[in-house]
Formats: sequence, C-alpha cells, structure tokens
Amino acid sequence: MNFDSASLNSTPVLPSPNGQEPSARPLRVVAIGGGTGLSTLLRGLRRHVAVPGLPCTEPCQIADLAAVVTVTDDGGSSGRLRKDFNMLPPGDLRNCMVALSEEEDLLVQLFAHRFRSGDALEGHNFGNLFVAALTEITGDFAHAIQLASKILATRGHIYPVTTANATLVARMDDGSLVRGETSITASRHRIAELMLDPPGASAVPETLEAIERADLITVGPGSLYTSLITNLLVQGIPSALAQARGVRVYVCNLMTQANESLGLSASEHIERIYEHTRAPIFDYAIVNTAPFSPQTIERYAAENAAPIVADIERIEALGVRCITGNFASEESVVRHAAARVTSALLALGQAAVSRA
Repeated sequence: MNFDSASLNSTPVLPSPNGQEPSARPLRVVAIGGGTGLSTLLRGLRRHVAVPGLPCTEPCQIADLAAVVTVTDDGGSSGRLRKDFNMLPPGDLRNCMVALSEEEDLLVQLFAHRFRSGDALEGHNFGNLFVAALTEITGDFAHAIQLASKILATRGHIYPVTTANATLVARMDDGSLVRGETSITASRHRIAELMLDPPGASAVPETLEAIERADLITVGPGSLYTSLITNLLVQGIPSALAQARGVRVYVCNLMTQANESLGLSASEHIERIYEHTRAPIFDYAIVNTAPFSPQTIERYAAENAAPIVADIERIEALGVRCITGNFASEESVVRHAAARVTSALLALGQAAVSRA
C-alpha cells in the first residue's frame, strides 16, 4: 500500500481498516538504532510517554518506551573510555538519555561539555565520564545505564543492544577486511558485508523481552551500517524481529552517506539490511517524498551526499508498505521532523492494536 499524505506539509494519519477511530490504548514501543537519528526520533516519542506524576506534552499514547542502542563506537571520548576502562562506549547511550530526559536543555549543555584542558580529561565530555563513574560503582555497564536513566528521570528505558565488548569488522568491495567503526567509516571503499567480532555477541535479555511485548518497533533513522545493521548482527535480534507481533517500521534516512550508502535508493537500504538479517523484518517504511531546496542539495553535494531516491514500487515489491510525505526539517543540517514522524508511527501502532 502506498499511503500518501494529502499535502507534503501535512502529517499522514493511517486510519484503522474498519473506518473507526484508532484504539486509544497506550502503546508499547521499541526504537532501535544509534547516533543522532535515534536521538531525534526519541525526542518526538518522549512527548507521548505516560509517566506517573508527570503530564505528557502531547496526548499520552505510549505506555512504555524502550530504546535499543548500538555499542560499537571506538572513536573520540567513547573510544578512549572503552580502551582505558574496558567498558562499552557510552556515547550513543548518553545521547539517548539526554533525548528522553525531562530537563533536556540543561543536560544537553552539561552532558555535551567537552573538557578543553588536563592531560587525562582533555577531549572527554562530562556525560561519558558520568556513565563511566556509574559503571565503576556498579561493576555492570547495563545496570549503570539503568541507574543513569533513573537519576535523569528519563521517559523510557535505555538498553545497550549487547553487553559483549564486540568490534565491528567490514568486508569491503575490494575484498579487504577493516576492523573498528572509526576505520570502517574512514575507508574509501564501499562496505560489502558487516560482521561482529566475536560473532556470538548476544542481546541483552530485556531487549528481547521488550521486542516480544511491543506493539510498535522502529529501526532507524541512522547510518545504514554503523548505527542500524550493527544492532541487527547481535545474536537474537533478527529472530526476535522476524517473530515480533508488533508492527515493524523502517524509518528511512533522508540523505545518502558518502562512506556508507552512497548511491543507494530507499529500497536498496532495506535490501542491505535484509542481506544481514537473512529474513524480512519490516511491515512498513516511512519515506520522505518532499523535495529539498536547491541550497540544501548543493550543500550536501559538496559532502558527496544526496537525497535518497524514494523508489516506492521497489520497496513495496519487497513486501513493505510505504508511508510517504514530508518528514524532513531543513535547517543547517537536514534532520527528520520528529513530530511528523512520531505522528505517523503512532498512527501505525494504533491501527495495529485495533486489528488485534
């Protein structure tokens, strides 16, 4: 089904099949990803999460929200902490905590503060050190993330996709193997296959339980390989998604990424994901069809990036139904319009619940 909004500036709403209003039952939602893409999505979802004693800023349509976050970053402050403390990289998890926090504006400044001096501190940011301290206190990274979320009063749970200290390995199009996320993203070759070392890294049990219970599961937006596929390599995640009862939605990226998805259309993003999961895991795809300004296109072309082609027919030939419309926000950097994406996702979730 190709569902187009009436106007590129309107928010698409999917009615329930029987023509009735969607169910008002709050949803159980799982959002999988990493990087700025997942944080942007969480900011939209957070406004709808019901929390005892705290009012929603939008209609309370989410009873439980779980963010499942990649932990393979090996650069910058996260990479240094990973090496020095033998802990998982906290960067993407930290960003999700901030996105789900009630006091986001203050925390953005505090958690993003990067020390500019001191031999040991220079280059580190406060948020990463906060997580590192909790990890030392508890002796358990996953427990530290849960404690941090409690301290920050986040509207939702945050889980590392795995607690295994796994390294990304990419087989490039020239046959070479490149180890480590930083080296992979810096490579001039295209990624042919992504792997984890060790390959048996298993999912956090709470993640699998959340997927099993979920009414709505999202994957994306985010860097195709290092934010999305990396999560789907973790043992247990592909089968959990393949067997999930909730509606499964791919939130397609807006722009190609020179070192990960150069020249790939929307359908080819899904095909690359399926090559790694070895099973279809999406029911719907949210795809932007709004045009970008010439200035934006020119600016991104200078970075060897371009708008992703919305090849709707090819997506639907994969068995994935499309939700199309204006899902982009054009500012200094192109991002998803969190409110419009969230509205479309919640409509899908409520429609699925009404059919159950």
